[in-house]
Amino acid sequence: MGQSGWEDEKDRLARLYGTMSDEQLAKIAADPSALTEAAKAALQRQLQSRGLPSLADLADQRAGQKEKEKALEPVLLRRYRDLPEATIAKSVLESAGIDCVLADENLIRLDWFYSNLIGGIKLLVHRGDLQTAETLLEQSVPEKFDVEGLGEYEQPRCPRCKSMDVSFDGLNKPASYASLLIAPVPVVDRGGKCHACGYRWEESGQSEANANEPKS
Repeated sequence: MGQSGWEDEKDRLARLYGTMSDEQLAKIAADPSALTEAAKAALQRQLQSRGLPSLADLADQRAGQKEKEKALEPVLLRRYRDLPEATIAKSVLESAGIDCVLADENLIRLDWFYSNLIGGIKLLVHRGDLQTAETLLEQSVPEKFDVEGLGEYEQPRCPRCKSMDVSFDGLNKPASYASLLIAPVPVVDRGGKCHACGYRWEESGQSEANANEPKS
């Protein structure tokens, strides 16, 4: 199309756009990739004359909206075989103000053996919170945090060195005490172990000397 033809087409489109409402123009401007250069130029002039956002402004708005929608998409953060561990991770994130959900939680509550069949309990967060949530869960479990249905929970410490790096009832997890409050777990030996200093103790309150003896 020559220069004369291009100008004629632009004038024709300008007259056409001039008969349209603001809503009709907005619909056309929503997909500028379908427009010819002459159409874009005529549309841009009509938008400007009405004080409406330009094509560039509308493109920025669409990009910003897509980013917001993407940030709110649910993404998989972690998988957990056991419900107590998943519940504690959820509580840690919620205490930090991060929205999250546990997928397949109710099914595994009915029968723990479903866990391996369905790939465990899935901890989901918004995509925009993914990096922050990862950082929180990679850190040690905080000294205090809120557990859903229980209120504030304070992590246990080693009676000897006061470290929170302890396990309880055979669960080699820093948060194992909390798991007993959240859901029943098989209890074989109601004792604790500190992974920082190696100290062992029994819930019955037996002496330190006996608590440190090897268990048969």
